[in-house]
Amino acid sequence: MATSARNGDWTRRWAALLALSVLLAFVFDYLHIPAGLLLGPMLAAILLAGFEQQVEVPPVASLLAQAVIGCMIADSIPADIMHELILDWHLLAAGVVLVITAACSLGYLLARFKVLPGSTAIWGSFPGAASAMTIMAGAYGADMRLVAFMQYLRVVCVSAVASVIALIWVGKSAAVPHATVWFPPVDWPALAGTLALITGSLILVWLLKRRSLIFILPMIGGIVLQHAGLMTIELPPWLLAASYALVGWTIGSRFTRAILVHAARALPRVLGSIFALMAICGVFAAGLVQFAGIDPLTAYLATSPGGADSVAIISASSNVDIPFVMAMQLTRFLVILMIGPWLARLVARWSGFQDLSRAPLR
Repeated sequence: MATSARNGDWTRRWAALLALSVLLAFVFDYLHIPAGLLLGPMLAAILLAGFEQQVEVPPVASLLAQAVIGCMIADSIPADIMHELILDWHLLAAGVVLVITAACSLGYLLARFKVLPGSTAIWGSFPGAASAMTIMAGAYGADMRLVAFMQYLRVVCVSAVASVIALIWVGKSAAVPHATVWFPPVDWPALAGTLALITGSLILVWLLKRRSLIFILPMIGGIVLQHAGLMTIELPPWLLAASYALVGWTIGSRFTRAILVHAARALPRVLGSIFALMAICGVFAAGLVQFAGIDPLTAYLATSPGGADSVAIISASSNVDIPFVMAMQLTRFLVILMIGPWLARLVARWSGFQDLSRAPLR
């Protein structure tokens, strides 16, 4: 009898989560909110968690979803990026150093004044792909719930401002994404190769007992194999949507009422740090316009702190230097991937405020 009741409760929770996730994802997608397919399921899981109706996502499913996102990022890196890196290396280096320094400084202040704890504040402040920063933060001991809160709040702010600027600069046709075709024709051999890369990455992670590699291995493997002409990454929209949902549920189901209260209290100061970082990036963009002859929209999109996917969409529908924009965004992202864990530990140690993941709120 007890088993039947537990099964019924499990079914009811998952049914509620699925229904609410589909509704919110549809609304966000209709409103063209960036990362809506991840934000909708995540918000649905957070709402259920607020009523203590969490669901548990199977660990294997969560790891597979993270590997899919790693492949997605690998597929987004253009083949001509090396040419752009060589051509404008000094501008890219200056942009990367300036923005990461500013992000670490703001993260340090958030931790020092106990707005957010330790490396959580640093990972939340890092400019990069929000899903990647959230996943890596959890793997390296930060509180991925609060990191997700910061990262996706910044994605919304940055993307909204970028869309407005693009609209003013090039007219109403800018920043309007194409309608998604959910079930396009599939290149089955390429999909098989992509799934083989994902499966191989999962096996390596299991053998090495390093869950933090589940995102990095398929990303690096995908970049190397695809640019060498040995494979083509094939990720149908329905597979990406399912993966976004799994990652969103994994993050959202870890929230508690105490975490939600803490996030609400921290909101004004977190917003302040987001707008401060956006202003610093805006100043650097103005410098690119003044001293490097970069057009204003290209400079702004290249230096925007995060939301690389939405920046790519806006760039594609605008008259900008797309290789320069993506080279700046992806160089910064790759640098954070390499030195982010070390930086987060270092700055967190200076702040003297430990992580919530190690000292949960009551």
